[in-house]
This record gives sequence, structure tokens and C-alpha cells, in this order.
Amino acid sequence: MESELIKLVLGGIALLGSMGLIFGIGLALAARKFAVETDHKVEEVKESLPMAQCGACGFPGCEGYAIAVVKDQSVSPSLCFPGKKEVAEIIADLTGKELDFKEGMVANVKCSCIGGNVKRKSNYTGFTSCLAAELAFGGPSACRFGCTGLGDCEASCPFDAIIMVDDFPLISPELCVGCGICVEVCPKNIMELTPIDARVLIQCSTKEIANKSKKVCGMSCTYCKKCVKECPAGAITIEADLMQIDHEKCVAYGPDCNEICIECCPRDIVLVNPYNKNITKRVEFKIAV
Repeated sequence: MESELIKLVLGGIALLGSMGLIFGIGLALAARKFAVETDHKVEEVKESLPMAQCGACGFPGCEGYAIAVVKDQSVSPSLCFPGKKEVAEIIADLTGKELDFKEGMVANVKCSCIGGNVKRKSNYTGFTSCLAAELAFGGPSACRFGCTGLGDCEASCPFDAIIMVDDFPLISPELCVGCGICVEVCPKNIMELTPIDARVLIQCSTKEIANKSKKVCGMSCTYCKKCVKECPAGAITIEADLMQIDHEKCVAYGPDCNEICIECCPRDIVLVNPYNKNITKRVEFKIAV
């Protein structure tokens, strides 16, 4: 009886061992036949990336970008914003592509709602989201074009470069990599990417006529066009009902204009770019009363 039991146990072990061996060989053969060859160049690109997984490049994660930049000749080697120029140069060298890196872009908020003491038309108590508030009758602000102040930009920033102070986003140029995610999520379209070497910035996005905008904000643009007329570089224009600065023209002209656009603006919405450390002139941020 005992010998039969031992034979049964040994037979079971042999059967299971044989099945394991067969399945193992089968899996090994299948792995060899269906193996996906690793592209060493993709791996090298991945190793050069900071692996922030921010998605600012437009691809699903750092690996997605590494594959795309190696396989697709139309994909730029300069799309890794956290890596900046250093990483762009490595990727361009690995892929044999031309470096098209644009130095120093940083996010800017085209609004002066704190200084302008913008009036509120209602108290919003819903979901803490600018987009949600915008859908709810345009949000609590009396200015239809100004910052809603509920922090969608702060929540979306993968680099913690935006903090909300008094319901207004402040951007750290040291942490901002110019990825543009905040620009995409802002429902009011008041976030923009600006060259870090820009000389001046226009801090208003209103399209309202002067009489209406002045009633809700103490610093709103009234489209008096003084800055347009005074700018010797011809860098300030009105496009799509908004004041715009051609930063290339402005920077190319240089400091000889003495930032006259700042001096002539009666609403103090044209300011020296605080991110440009090469400009010594500063204008106090005036609080309207």
C-alpha cells in the first residue's frame, strides 16, 4: 500500500515537472520568436531625459517622447522643457537632428486684478476650479477677461512653479520651465509664454471698452494707444482686440527708448519684465484705490 502511494506521488511530481519543462520551453521559444528588439538609441534618449513625466512635450510620458524623437524625423529634439538646452543638445546629437532650441520661455499672467482691486459680481461657492466657475455665469469676478483666481494653473503645473497669493497666481521664474501647460488650462486665456529676456510686459487682457472696464478694475487697459504711438520700435500693436508686444522688435531696439511705454501708460499696466535681471529700471506696482 505504501509503495503504491509512493509511486503515485512520484508519478504526480514527474508529471508536473514534465509539464513545467514543456511550458517553460514553449514560453522561451515564444519569447525568442515574438521578442521586440530594443532600440539602443531610444534607451540612450530615455537616459538623457529628466523623467519628469509632465507630458508637456505632447507625448505620453518620457518614454513616448523618446520613441517618437528617434523614430519620427519631424519630432523636434527640443521638446523636453524640463531638460532645457542641455538635454536638447544631447538628443539632437543622438538623433542627428538640427538643434532648434528657443532659449528662456516663462509663463506670464496678463492680468492686474490685484493692483486693480477688481470688483466681484458674486460669491462663488462651487467646485474650486476656474473652469467650473467660468461655466457658472463667468465666475465671481466682475471683469469678464480677468483672472478667476481659483488656481487651475497652480494645480496643473508639474513643477510647482505657480503659487496662489490672494487668489492670484504668482510664477517663479526659477522653477518655471516654459512647458505651457498652464497656458492650455486657463479658461480665460490670460496665461502666455514670454521670452525671459523680454523688456516689458502688458498686464491686461480686457477687450472691454474704457467706460466699462474702468468701472470694475482700477488698472484696466483703456486702449488709449499712447504706448502704440510712443514706441519707437513699433513693437506694440493691437491684434485681435488685445494689446500685444512684439518682443523681438522690442529687444532688438534695446534700452535707448528708456521704456517710454511704461512712462506714458496712464493705467500702469505696462511693466518692466521682472524676470529679466539685466534691466535695472523698476516701476512700483501701484495699488488702485
